[in-house]
Amino acid sequence: MARIYISLGSNINKHENLSKGLSALRYYFGALEHSSVFESEAVGFNGSNFYNSVAGVDTDMTLHQVCALLKQIERDHGRTPTNKKFSPRTLDLDLLFYDDVICDTPAQLPRDEITKNAFVLWPLFEIAPDFYHPIAQATIAELWQGYDKSQQKLWKVAFE
Repeated sequence: MARIYISLGSNINKHENLSKGLSALRYYFGALEHSSVFESEAVGFNGSNFYNSVAGVDTDMTLHQVCALLKQIERDHGRTPTNKKFSPRTLDLDLLFYDDVICDTPAQLPRDEITKNAFVLWPLFEIAPDFYHPIAQATIAELWQGYDKSQQKLWKVAFE
């Protein structure tokens, strides 16, 4: 079994799409750990605010199977391969970690934005403070403690 962490984000019908994304993850993976939901301003482009969270689960799927599944869930919820990287999105699912694997394909692991974006690092810290980042050579708690929290504004939101 591999321990995986997935970031979820949406800024189009964000409550509905994040809920549907979580439901899809539960359908395919079963019970999962889920962080609080955070609202943040768009990063990299002008757009409406995002809802973001992180889910963690153990899986027997291979790395390639997980990546393909996440892309399929995104497509099932209105995301198309032609969507630009920095643009509004219905549902964004990014694999952050697959155990301690370091690679660039089929996904960049660990995902670079873990150490750069509070909307990934804070929710990850909530559910995996002791998880060890193999490139940064620090726990998620240590990374969050050292993160410059004035860089990005985000706040917890009530979410069911």
